[in-house]
Amino acid sequence: MSLSMGIVGLPNVGKSTLFNAITASHIEAQNFPFCTIEPNKGIVSVPDSRLLALSELSQSQKVVPATIEFIDIAGLVAGASKGEGLGNTFLSHIRNVAAIVHVVRCFDDDNVIHVNGRVNPLRDIDIIHTELLLADSDQCDKALANQRKRARTNDAEAMLAVDTLAKCADQLNNGGSIRALALSPQEQATIATYQFLTNKPVIYVCNVAESAILDESDYCNQVADYAKTHHAEALVLSANLEQELSELDASERPVLMAEFGLQESGLDRLAQKSFTLLGLHTFLTTGKIETRAWTIPVGTRAPQAAGAIHSDFERGFIRANVVDFDTLMACKGHKGAKDAGKIRQEGKDYIVKDGDIIEFLFNV
Repeated sequence: MSLSMGIVGLPNVGKSTLFNAITASHIEAQNFPFCTIEPNKGIVSVPDSRLLALSELSQSQKVVPATIEFIDIAGLVAGASKGEGLGNTFLSHIRNVAAIVHVVRCFDDDNVIHVNGRVNPLRDIDIIHTELLLADSDQCDKALANQRKRARTNDAEAMLAVDTLAKCADQLNNGGSIRALALSPQEQATIATYQFLTNKPVIYVCNVAESAILDESDYCNQVADYAKTHHAEALVLSANLEQELSELDASERPVLMAEFGLQESGLDRLAQKSFTLLGLHTFLTTGKIETRAWTIPVGTRAPQAAGAIHSDFERGFIRANVVDFDTLMACKGHKGAKDAGKIRQEGKDYIVKDGDIIEFLFNV
């Protein structure tokens, strides 16, 4: 299971620089609007220190971490929902992602052009929020009209869709995001196919100067307060610093991070927050061939977790042999854990926890 996160923002806020850091690639990152036209994509590993420890314990031939796909989507401008700045194309790219990473410029630099003249994070956020909202409103109105025609025949699904879409239309007309609505799981399933932009989870990334990475910033505080009141997340990083870190050898990165007083990189925090935002975590498998992290939604039961490995595992599920990471490490491996009676046998109702190390037994 791979996550897809779309990186959006106004032109020249640091999206492509951040993407360069994420993927350690070298796409264009120039000082003029619309440098990025086609979305760039990159698959990156989710950092997890448990994997290396497990692989050493099991003497695994390879390590396979969980992954996130980041998509660098070109800068949006006011009027994007009406096609300004190639906006319709860019909005279609956003519809295909699971969540949005909204990069917000929180630094002053006369040498970097701001598309609207000066730095103002809340205005910049509002510009993109408005464009996403307008695009959703137009789509919602069309969908509502279609479902009302179907509902004339007393079609139960259509009637539910009408009720749900009407709630969405009211929310959008009042300037609110669909994700802020308290929709039931059934209502969410009803509108899932529309891929509404304002229904997607959002992380606001405050892009600051390297020198200000640990400073209290009015800009960043404004964004953090906005995120709290708009059902979103926020974090602070320096895209330039993250790009510098990505270009260093792994052994050199801690030295540069220490210079800036950082214990973990902004990209590590972004990956972790992405998982949390989407309600995901990982269980682990380990052996001589490989140690691997498997991504599943929080609350997944054992048979469905087995299905993340292979559909046969779910179809023929018998039980799961489970041990947590700390216990396995303390027992120095599966044999020690088994001898100590620390490996549990769990059935179909077991809810898998983050960091569970699992061996599935199945029969098909």
